[in-house]
Amino acid sequence: MIASALALFVMQVGPAPSTTPFPELPEELRERAKQSSGEAAPGTAGTSGGKLAECVTLAASDAEAASDMAQNWRETADSQLELAQSAHCLGLALVRLDDFEGAQRAFDLAAGEVPEGAPAYQARLSAMSGNAAMAQGKPAIAEIAFGRAVSYATTAGDTALSASVSVDRARALVALGRNEEAAKALADARGSDPANARAWLLSATLSRRLERLGEAREQVAQAALLAPQDPAVGLEAGVIAALSGREEEARRSFESVLLVAPDSDEANRARGYLEQLQS
Repeated sequence: MIASALALFVMQVGPAPSTTPFPELPEELRERAKQSSGEAAPGTAGTSGGKLAECVTLAASDAEAASDMAQNWRETADSQLELAQSAHCLGLALVRLDDFEGAQRAFDLAAGEVPEGAPAYQARLSAMSGNAAMAQGKPAIAEIAFGRAVSYATTAGDTALSASVSVDRARALVALGRNEEAAKALADARGSDPANARAWLLSATLSRRLERLGEAREQVAQAALLAPQDPAVGLEAGVIAALSGREEEARRSFESVLLVAPDSDEANRARGYLEQLQS
């Protein structure tokens, strides 16, 4: 019975793209408002952090105006940080305008203009560049940008950020057909941040694609412990169980997706898989 479902299950592709490919404000700027001692967070001296927040907010409602603001800001910027932040906002505005090539250039420019002492900000900007390249269907360029992001995050000593950008790099490597390197990048992500559920989920997806079902089952089980309400985890667990010949386990996993997120895309796919199991 389960054999009839296998052809459908193996058509799944992964790892999936990031759900938040373009983070807006870097953590250094978000944390700035919380400081009461008068000392700016790394790389946020002066009022430029507030100006970036203003530009980012504008980009969400009027990308053309935000683009103009960013370019005017560059003409009056009086520090390297302001140059970097103006290019950052220009990149976000261009993303909103679907000019991913221009956005990639802007994010690269911003990363290069960040003053010394803020490698985490450089990591985020490089990751934005990589995601802009992925949006253009250019994984080879994206992989280079994500590699730079990993290096910056490592320099910053930010293990959670390092894990996040390693996952992004794995996405690009999968798109390039370099699956073993992608598996290594995901292992690095899990090592950097064992609580990163997405790293475990995408590791399971890749292991399943590589027909390493034992590893896939262990990895998706860890993802389920970390994110028990994530419908993508339940869906992947069901696919892995189905391919492992565990029909009842697969059915329970697919049914769990319907319970936690009945209106989601994952639920629609789970219904289709359940129909396959019943045929």
